Amino acid sequence: MQMAAASGLLSLGMFVVGIALLAVLGGSFWLGTRVKSREPARPRPDEQPHLPPGGAVHEIRENREPDEVPQTPEGGRPLTPYELTNMQTRTSADKKRRRWSPGSSGSFGGGGLGSH
Repeated sequence: MQMAAASGLLSLGMFVVGIALLAVLGGSFWLGTRVKSREPARPRPDEQPHLPPGGAVHEIRENREPDEVPQTPEGGRPLTPYELTNMQTRTSADKKRRRWSPGSSGSFGGGGLGSH
């Protein structure tokens, strides 16, 4: 019964915790304001990016194909990875989009029936 009774010390402790919480929140607000005041100013409307003179630039969709890997002559030694250069790509003459199987984009969950 004695422990269940309300005591003034418990009320004082809760009050001190509340004051400490308000002090932490106020300090974080003050620190955030100081940090924001040191940041550069926001750009003005005339400093914003503008469209190029020719208008909007649109994406170009093209198929790329890799350069061929050099063939070693019959009886010659194979090429090491260090002897191969960075493999470049070039625009493909074929304009049709390659697919893994008809009606599918080739990705998981692409909506197709998969390879059957």
